[in-house]
Amino acid sequence: MANKHGEFNQKIDYVFKVVLIGDSAVGKSQLLARFSRNEFSLDSKATIGVEFQTRTITIDHKTIKAQIWDTAGQERYRAVTSAYYRGAVGAMLVYDMTKRQSFDHVVRWLDELRGHADKNIVVMLVGNKSDLRTLRAIPTEDAKEFAQRENLFFMETSALESTNVETAFLNVLTEIYRIIGKKALVANESESSGNSSLLKGTDIAIPPEPTGGNKSLCCMST
Repeated sequence: MANKHGEFNQKIDYVFKVVLIGDSAVGKSQLLARFSRNEFSLDSKATIGVEFQTRTITIDHKTIKAQIWDTAGQERYRAVTSAYYRGAVGAMLVYDMTKRQSFDHVVRWLDELRGHADKNIVVMLVGNKSDLRTLRAIPTEDAKEFAQRENLFFMETSALESTNVETAFLNVLTEIYRIIGKKALVANESESSGNSSLLKGTDIAIPPEPTGGNKSLCCMST
């Protein structure tokens, strides 16, 4: 389904912007480093300034450049700007599973995301630092129930041990690709019937998911 880092002059079919959000020190930058460069630094400093990394993957024979944005420390001042969310088609909402407060703040982050981002954005709730098993403060079931209630994907990860990081990002990117494909299908059907009005804007209707559909990933954890 996906390859490792893409070749330099590869033809790109899609560019997907994915944003990382959540409280400071939950491991957003470490997740980004693990997915984009397969790195982890024990003495990681707080991110200052705008930072994003890219990685090229292949889904369904299409070459996709994932552009993953880090909040760059803005969340410490509650100053994440609307520009940060602009154009995002995916989001990783990260909390530290050893810090109850970071999970309690997930609701605020989700409200902010939904206030700024496209309504069809793909969101995954990520409980990071699953390697700190004895320090767990948020039961998996609590996070799973929240994710199901809010129609989010859910996964527990460890950037340190590289557990589920790749899977979490690839699941989000694959779901984005699936939605983009549905948009294209609706647009093409409209064009072939002589009604091209849907193509004049970006707000193309997506057919509703069948009951009990694609949110099965909400039950995945380490």
